[in-house]
Amino acid sequence: MYIHKSVLLNEAIENLNIKPNGIYVDCTLGGGGHSKEILKRLTTGHLYCFDQDDYAFKRAKEVLDPISSNYTFIKSNFKNIKEELNKLGVEKIDGVLYDLGVSSFQLDIPERGFSYNFDAPLDMRMNQDSPLTARTIVNNYSFNDIQNILFRYGEEPFAKQIARQIEKKRQEKPIETTFELVDVIKSALPQKVLNKKGHPAKQTFQALRIAVNDELRVFEVSINDALDMLNSDGYAVVITFHSLEDRICKTVFRERSTLDIPEGLPIIIKEEAPFELITRHPITSNEDELNENNRAHSAKMRVLRKR
Repeated sequence: MYIHKSVLLNEAIENLNIKPNGIYVDCTLGGGGHSKEILKRLTTGHLYCFDQDDYAFKRAKEVLDPISSNYTFIKSNFKNIKEELNKLGVEKIDGVLYDLGVSSFQLDIPERGFSYNFDAPLDMRMNQDSPLTARTIVNNYSFNDIQNILFRYGEEPFAKQIARQIEKKRQEKPIETTFELVDVIKSALPQKVLNKKGHPAKQTFQALRIAVNDELRVFEVSINDALDMLNSDGYAVVITFHSLEDRICKTVFRERSTLDIPEGLPIIIKEEAPFELITRHPITSNEDELNENNRAHSAKMRVLRKR
């Protein structure tokens, strides 16, 4: 049994400000930890849960069924939030939650190919019906494309050297597994980097995962659509795990909570922005959670409220 620990669980539920009769969306069902706590607080309300992973639905069903039947699974990418909810007759919602990144069980199941700690086929697909895998990128994309992916999505300072080494090694034979890729990455890095704390493949694996699942574009599309659907006094809660996601969230939330008034106009502004930024600074995990869950160290939570 693979254990999934929801990060910032109490903080997320508190900031959703759940109404018992409200309509809520968990865009990242995962192991169902956040959904369970939302469902506990609903009476006549309903929860819609998005995920692309059949294993997630199986695990979450075991968690949610003892609580309530007031939920609906939606097997779809959360970029389709508006389209999928409209199909079900839902046009407005009272709250939405994103717990971004990869689920604990996806990392911990070796054959999913997300982790550099297990030897497995290079996969990294959150939606296992998708044709694009990390293996495809590593073995078929151009040197320039791989370099750009590693630099943009992994912020990898040695992107050029790693991409060049990938290009060289795949000419000998295809790079098939996570450990084969780890070896290629290590061979591209100077010894002083290899001696540093932390796994040398972390940023490359993050970059490939983001590219395989188109995570950044998908999130930006989805959060804007979700905000359009929020009722008055509805809340959006977003938990991110790296700077690229957090930057998108911060930018969207700032734009939505700021009036675009040209400077120098001789008028008194009485109008308010349609959204209120609840978190001027991101919420992070407390010391107890950091000690219990290593994956909480990079988590940041931001909250926006529809006025």
